[in-house]
Amino acid sequence: MFKPSPTTRLILHLANLMVIVFILLPLVAVFIGAIQSEKSLQADTRRVLPAEVTADNFVVILTKGEQKGRIFDQATYLPENIKSFYAAFANSAIVSVSVTLLTLLFGSLSAYTIARQRFRWTLFLMQANIVARFVPVIVLMIPLYVVMRSFGALNSLSGVIVAETGFLLPYAILILAPYFDTIPAELEEAARIDGCSRLRAFIYIVIPLATPALAACGVIIFIISWHELLIPLILNARPDFMTLPVVIASLVGDVHVFFNLMMAICLLALAPTVVLVALLQKYIVEGLAAGAVKG
Repeated sequence: MFKPSPTTRLILHLANLMVIVFILLPLVAVFIGAIQSEKSLQADTRRVLPAEVTADNFVVILTKGEQKGRIFDQATYLPENIKSFYAAFANSAIVSVSVTLLTLLFGSLSAYTIARQRFRWTLFLMQANIVARFVPVIVLMIPLYVVMRSFGALNSLSGVIVAETGFLLPYAILILAPYFDTIPAELEEAARIDGCSRLRAFIYIVIPLATPALAACGVIIFIISWHELLIPLILNARPDFMTLPVVIASLVGDVHVFFNLMMAICLLALAPTVVLVALLQKYIVEGLAAGAVKG
């Protein structure tokens, strides 16, 4: 096995460190902006560390504007969407969990079919999934809006769930199909000899063995759905069905941009995905590594 030299290892560590810094630097800037007032942020744009530290931005969001703190040094009004933070958080949770479960359900069945049934049409669908990912989502927004309007699915969470599931299903198939292909088919054949149907063998044999891949795929789908802005913004015009990304985008107004509130909501919105990744880190690494090596 090739063993890298100390110089090569040092270069790799430095490159890894640079990538980590590049990824975390925007989060550091968001955190610094979230813990200071609007006046302090705009007083000296070149200052790296804040002159004062405050939690007023989080207090305003979590109290739905009842405790205003010092963020009104320059702004004289509070955007109405701030008061919908808890509803938007619940909407994002409902959409993300539903999209993740539906995508894993249909994606695992489709990926299993592609891995086990070597028909020409299954391979064609696999290639069609890959080609479909080259189409920008923004191009499909007008047709999507027209279709959802014809089905009466506008201004509802169900329309967003169906749309996001359709867009994310190819990702799940591309992730799961190579992993299912590595599971020995002899295990299912032995179960079928014992009297199991193909569906029961899939549920009781394949699914437990594919837990790392399903966990990795589920986390990826959840994160993408949680941070999705375009589909909820296009399909929902009522504040009752706003998600967190839509609320964050609404803080950019014609007169004033609430930078500090945006950064504070961004940190609050990141919390569920960070916790989820931390809890399932073992399965995510195992699933992605196995798919990369075996697939």
